[in-house]
Amino acid sequence: MGISPLLFIAIPLGAAALVALLSRARERAGDVVASLASAALLALSLALVRRILDGETLSYDLASSSPLGLHLSIDGLSLLLLSIISLLTLMADLYAVSYMERYTSKPRYYVLRLLMATGLNGAVMGADLLNLYAGMEVACLSCYALVAFGMERDYLGASFRYQVFGALASLLIIVGIALVYRTAATLNLVELRGVVAQQGMSPVLLFSSVLFLTGFGIKAAYMPFHTWLPDAHSVAPTPVSALLSGIFIKVAGLYALARLFLSVFELTATLSMVLMVMGSVSLLVALLMALAQWDSKRLLAYSTISQMGYILLGLSIGTPLGILGALFHLVNHAVFKSLLFFNAGAVEAATGTRDMKELGGLNQRMPLTGATCTVASLSISGIPPFNGFWSKLLIILAAVQAGYPAFAAVAGLGSILALAVFLKLERYVFFGSLPQRLARVREAPLLMCVPMALLAALCLGIGLAFPFFIHNFLDPAKEVLSRLTLVR
Repeated sequence: MGISPLLFIAIPLGAAALVALLSRARERAGDVVASLASAALLALSLALVRRILDGETLSYDLASSSPLGLHLSIDGLSLLLLSIISLLTLMADLYAVSYMERYTSKPRYYVLRLLMATGLNGAVMGADLLNLYAGMEVACLSCYALVAFGMERDYLGASFRYQVFGALASLLIIVGIALVYRTAATLNLVELRGVVAQQGMSPVLLFSSVLFLTGFGIKAAYMPFHTWLPDAHSVAPTPVSALLSGIFIKVAGLYALARLFLSVFELTATLSMVLMVMGSVSLLVALLMALAQWDSKRLLAYSTISQMGYILLGLSIGTPLGILGALFHLVNHAVFKSLLFFNAGAVEAATGTRDMKELGGLNQRMPLTGATCTVASLSISGIPPFNGFWSKLLIILAAVQAGYPAFAAVAGLGSILALAVFLKLERYVFFGSLPQRLARVREAPLLMCVPMALLAALCLGIGLAFPFFIHNFLDPAKEVLSRLTLVR
């Protein structure tokens, strides 16, 4: 079966153009076109699983002799990210059919969402630094507009702050790319890995790696580069919040860091320790800040920073078990955090508020939203048999195995704090007495309930069938990042 990587760019880009054309005649064209495009991309991703398991790598080159050409590649890591992007965009598109009715110009939302998917797909398939950067920037530009989509003061302010941080990060990254090309005369990731293996890390490459660490660290919202994220994730329309937290910051920041520092540059013991400390600080401090929040979406935003800390901790341990745990948690976080944002959005749509002090007892009026939120809360807190338990366990075991018991303890403490955060969310939103003004609240519309139910099922299904999931999806991705061993 001839599946070209170019399809993962052509389908969402073509769908965006089709929505723009059809929406003049049919306002709801975007509802259908966007969902069909996401479903097609998910089907393509799943169709490639067997070929990637067999060790195949798909590639597409346009103007292959030039660094300015289009160079795409799908390996185990790319396919894992493509699958998550397609799954979450499909869930967000179904959710948006009803939810985005409150906003003006729904077709424009779908055009921007499809352009964001185009950029994300291009970034994860980029076989060189320039294509990775170009895809990331397309996604970022779309995301800035999506955060500001409500066109009110809070939306515009959050988007502006996001753009300032994003522009700074992009500047650092493009300078790093220029220095790498000047030194190594290539931007191809495979060729660059060979240059580093033969010549080692020159001072210029070391400086470039610092630029990359800072730039992609800003985009991934690791502390102390996190300050843009709580505003952007909390005020954005809920489908956008889910995509931002579920997949966007992983591709725009974490994926690039993983590609560069685990499969291209040397992950030295010093760098490993720096990244582990950064991940641990993000993990614990963000949870403490989440505990202080009463805005439900802002609480979830701080929790995102914490969960990204788990992933960075696993990756920076640098062992196969740590990388496996990090990739597993990346997938799990994409699933349960998107679900949590969908839950928060359903509650806000039904009650008109995100202030948890004004809520309570909503399990009586919104049973499916309440039940799926409980599943997601248990998952993110690392309670068995849900998916989050296994990925956190792998990261803790990897830290112990590598001789870092203190970092294992940090990861364990993080689970306890996460449980406290989400017990607070459950207590003040879904349990307790129902305020009189919420007596007429209804469950979310069907097309908002469907993605919540499917993601909740995935939280349990992945947890119960984790050996199958690890073998078919995570092992090929782990092999990509395990090609260079940790230099100690």
